[in-house]
Amino acid sequence: MTPRGRRFLAMPLVFALAAVATTGCISPSADETGRYTVPIGDAPVIANETPYSDALRCLKGFTAQRPLRVAVGQIADYTGKLESDNSGRKLTQGAALMAMSALSKAGVPLVERFDTSVAEMELKYANVKLITDGKQQNGGRGDYRRIIAGSIPGSDYYLVGGITELNFNIRSLGANGDGGGTATNSVKGTAGANLYVMNVGLDLRLVDTNTLEVADVISYQKQIIGRQEQAGVFDFMGQTFFDASLGESALEPIQLAVRSVIERAVLEMISRLYHSPPDACTSQLGSSADPLAGPGDPPPPGAVASSAAGDPPSPDMVASATPGDPPPPKAMVSPVPATVEEKHNDKTHDDPYRWYSSSDPATEPGLRGRVD
Repeated sequence: MTPRGRRFLAMPLVFALAAVATTGCISPSADETGRYTVPIGDAPVIANETPYSDALRCLKGFTAQRPLRVAVGQIADYTGKLESDNSGRKLTQGAALMAMSALSKAGVPLVERFDTSVAEMELKYANVKLITDGKQQNGGRGDYRRIIAGSIPGSDYYLVGGITELNFNIRSLGANGDGGGTATNSVKGTAGANLYVMNVGLDLRLVDTNTLEVADVISYQKQIIGRQEQAGVFDFMGQTFFDASLGESALEPIQLAVRSVIERAVLEMISRLYHSPPDACTSQLGSSADPLAGPGDPPPPGAVASSAAGDPPSPDMVASATPGDPPPPKAMVSPVPATVEEKHNDKTHDDPYRWYSSSDPATEPGLRGRVD
């Protein structure tokens, strides 16, 4: 058989083998489990955490001292950004749900005001005596639900706001290169990498339900980075040639960035509302132990002063102590219960960047950069 005939014979065989391999993954009839194929992927379900989740849970010791009921209203997407194919919005429409989860992590008592449709329908049925709370006996009707005045607890504060910024390609950086021999059949190669930066911004306000006085306002943003890397090679090998390429791209999850900004804002608001000490639950934020910290970040503001106020001594101090010295005292932080009349801690409000951490160099301040 001539080489041309072998090529024409091998082509149908390749397609036949591919079809057999495909039918091994997907069956035209369902198996005993009721599926045509087995889904890929084995990643387990895990908790949806941000770098501020642990600090929020730490605040439970303060929120339990004097529970203040908080409701969450509308936290809408005001950016107006849509997908290019009009398939939906760029940002999540569930920012209010993220705020509820953040408040729950901090142990703040929540009252539902976001979706009261079921409660309103139940109230409507109870008003005409159609709902029973008692057990039906012998097929008879139970006692109907009575409407009691004052049975629904009110809120002390409510949280509203919105996602107000989504800025694409704040800055980008790219590098590409091609190389190879000058001969016609020599090896040619190419490689390149690109970096992109964008950001999202959030504005929240905490409102006193009784007086409608705005107790606190916070505006935060977070930058998001994406990257692309690719490389390829082209060469002739005798009478044949090959062209191979490899690439990888990654983008920091945009919706996770929104959740991080919301949890950061809730952490700030609740710590002010309950007058928690700045280093009580946020000692890692703004330090080298911060999950979002860069290698050149300075220690958090006030770290030296707090050490003199009774914080544990540094490792150098412990090493210099003599064996007969008593152990150093442990830092004790007593929670300060919040009062409804005091809206926020003015001292912490004047320093909103005390927990801020960024890998941007302090010598290059600018838009969205470090604020010292």
